[in-house]
Amino acid sequence: MHTLEQLQAGELAGATRVKLSCGLTEVPSAIFDLAETLEILDLSGNHLTCLPNAFTRLQHLRIAFFSDNDFTVFPEALGKLPRLEMIGFKACKISHIAEDAIPPTTRWLILTNNQIAELPASIGKCARMQKLMLAGNKLKSLTPELASCQNLELFRISANQITHLPDWLLALPRLSWLAMSGNPCNPPVPTATELSEIPWQDLVLEEQLGEGASGIITRAHWQNQANSTQQVAVKVFKGEVTSDGLPEDEMQACLRAGAHPNLVQVLGKITQHPAQKQGLVLGLIPAGYRNLGGSPSFESCTRDVYAEGTVFTLEEAISISAGIASAAAHLHARGISHGDLYAHNTLVDATGHPLFGDFGAATVYNQDNTALASALERLEVRAFGCLLEELLDHLTPQDMAQERAQNLLLLKQDCMQPEVQNRPDFATIVEQIASNS
Repeated sequence: MHTLEQLQAGELAGATRVKLSCGLTEVPSAIFDLAETLEILDLSGNHLTCLPNAFTRLQHLRIAFFSDNDFTVFPEALGKLPRLEMIGFKACKISHIAEDAIPPTTRWLILTNNQIAELPASIGKCARMQKLMLAGNKLKSLTPELASCQNLELFRISANQITHLPDWLLALPRLSWLAMSGNPCNPPVPTATELSEIPWQDLVLEEQLGEGASGIITRAHWQNQANSTQQVAVKVFKGEVTSDGLPEDEMQACLRAGAHPNLVQVLGKITQHPAQKQGLVLGLIPAGYRNLGGSPSFESCTRDVYAEGTVFTLEEAISISAGIASAAAHLHARGISHGDLYAHNTLVDATGHPLFGDFGAATVYNQDNTALASALERLEVRAFGCLLEELLDHLTPQDMAQERAQNLLLLKQDCMQPEVQNRPDFATIVEQIASNS
């Protein structure tokens, strides 16, 4: 984090990155003195309502964040920046986007939690668009020009007012991570569950284990009905729209998912929370599990990143891919599209046993609509193909030369082929991996 005083005193001369959050109501003119070097600008958490015309001087700008500001209109100046690839306006008040305001160079656009009712037709010019995040707006339809965004891979449209899902969306050749819960086009599906209702007073909370966009996870002791004490993890939802969608949709998907050896276990639903918050009690993940990969970087955009030197054995790659494919087959058999099938949502132990979690982007869909069900599953199959590709990329050359690795490579190619309906379903994938073990 930088200070306004540093900027105005010239101490940031030559900087490629600047981050200012200090109650700004206008963009400081000293920013434009950095026009020859500035590539990343973060002005989130201020009170900005517009960008001055001088903003177009920032011709080297690649990444710009303006989240948690007071914009009501998407600034047209951004459309004149020739290198701008990543733009963030999460939790502003934007209701209007003019034609050509979104630069055609955009790869990653975050407009979560605004007031947008319509997208400009010019968004179809964004041929490089890979990641488009529109959850928590007022969209009633998707402009048909979006069909031209053939490189779109991750798409978040949950918690809008969309009444119809266009055919072209489910046919996009690279779409892999789709979240669309909380729309009229996908009405709630009743969830029958026999899970326990766990009173808040039966839980003794200990240290915080983690915090995500949708909630906080804490280690706890649960005094269960058998009058024995069990160590668990408690996830309490924040109740806010996240980049993926609504917390209540995440919770319903978790409950519907049920038990599977490769899913984080859901033990029950919290009741009687003192602040009336919703939450789940989860099985505590045993020691020794670690994240398979890291979340995408600015550069990788939609693909996970791995620590330098990461190597998987062929046996690990087969075990991980078999477990995740089995979990995904289980979910789709229950009408759940996970929406975020990624290495960073997968935990593995030393034996290569995977545990899959984080249902923040999940969509519970109507399985009676067989065309929709088939398309949603095969979109997710491409995400599995991406994961399989990453595992194969981290094998040793000796392992990669083995016949079983080459069989996985052929399976990966089948999963990632551009014709959505030509991809295998997860049940077929499970069989193919088993026959290759």
